[in-house]
Amino acid sequence: MAGKRSIFEEVAAQPQKQALPAGGMIEQGARGARPAIRIWLALLFLMVAAMIIIGGLTRLTGSGLSITEWRPLTGAIPPMNAADWAAEFTKYQQIAQFQLTNATMTVEEFKLIYWWEWGHRQLGRAVGLIWALGFVYFLIRRQIPAGWTGRLLLVGGLGGLQGAIGWWMVYSGVDSLRISVAPYRLATHLGLAFIILGFLGWYVLLLSRSEAQLMTARRGREAKLFSMSTGLMHFAFLQILLGALVAGTDAGTAFPTWPLMNGSFIPSDIFYVTDLDGNVLPAWHAFFEGQGMTQFMHRMAGYLLISFGLVVWLRGRKSVYRETRQAFHAVMIMLVLQMLLGIYSALTLAQLHVAITHQLGAILLWVLILRARYLSQYPIAGSIRKGTA
Repeated sequence: MAGKRSIFEEVAAQPQKQALPAGGMIEQGARGARPAIRIWLALLFLMVAAMIIIGGLTRLTGSGLSITEWRPLTGAIPPMNAADWAAEFTKYQQIAQFQLTNATMTVEEFKLIYWWEWGHRQLGRAVGLIWALGFVYFLIRRQIPAGWTGRLLLVGGLGGLQGAIGWWMVYSGVDSLRISVAPYRLATHLGLAFIILGFLGWYVLLLSRSEAQLMTARRGREAKLFSMSTGLMHFAFLQILLGALVAGTDAGTAFPTWPLMNGSFIPSDIFYVTDLDGNVLPAWHAFFEGQGMTQFMHRMAGYLLISFGLVVWLRGRKSVYRETRQAFHAVMIMLVLQMLLGIYSALTLAQLHVAITHQLGAILLWVLILRARYLSQYPIAGSIRKGTA
């Protein structure tokens, strides 16, 4: 025990005070490799977006059924000689699409559609490989931030499920009298692609700031605006699914007029759907396979979406944060552009370059809604002095 200290003792002789703990302790031990993981997920995001575009081009060129088998590993090797090409072409000749619509196709013409489908599947394999390599790398090095392992596994799991659903979709056109894939399976395939894209985009946004910064930003969250933007995100997703049904039924080429549908607000035969043998199907089939019904639903949902988007924008433009206001301005602009692209696509009988631009517009709108929603939850505080408030 230390003795009593004299009142004449030098101040310098006093024991040093204990150092205060350094700031930022909330980040210690849980930071991981956030910037590197963000780059990895951003790469996957771009690859999935490319998958959606190439998938759209594959459908528009009628190439989706050119490969009639699902071989996840050996299918990566394309035909290497004339005998291989002849074998693949023979398989294609066995399905209804060839027999009913492409009976005069040559091997050289077949190669064109084959490469589209092969390229689409190959990119899917590349996405899976990049995910697996990145996940194992960060896991072995123990650089995954706390709480992120499950999120990263979710992305990989959804990617694997997407591959299976892709074959489930193709199989509907291979093992039947259909000349194309089932529209509802196409919608499922596209819908899951946008879900994966949404998770990747959201994770990239979350990793753009530290956990401490996110916790601080959340104190200023605009709960009502976040809720409304979440509703807008779900509404946009529904419209994407309806767009897939329109694509799957080729309804985009059936009504090249606007605002009426070939002279009528509601087509007179909206519930009339037949199979390839001419048999009339029950009315409920019209919601998934009828050109009139799917086109009508897509148009009506589009009007409702832009109306609700206007309501959300009116709320978003009043945000106290400049970044948030600008994000909702961008969403509204893209909503209007996407509606105009949809109208132009119908008027031009869904020409390839117009239709694929419309699909690209859906991706851009999806990303912009995600960003606006993120900034509603985690706003960026501005500075009056710097003019960023």
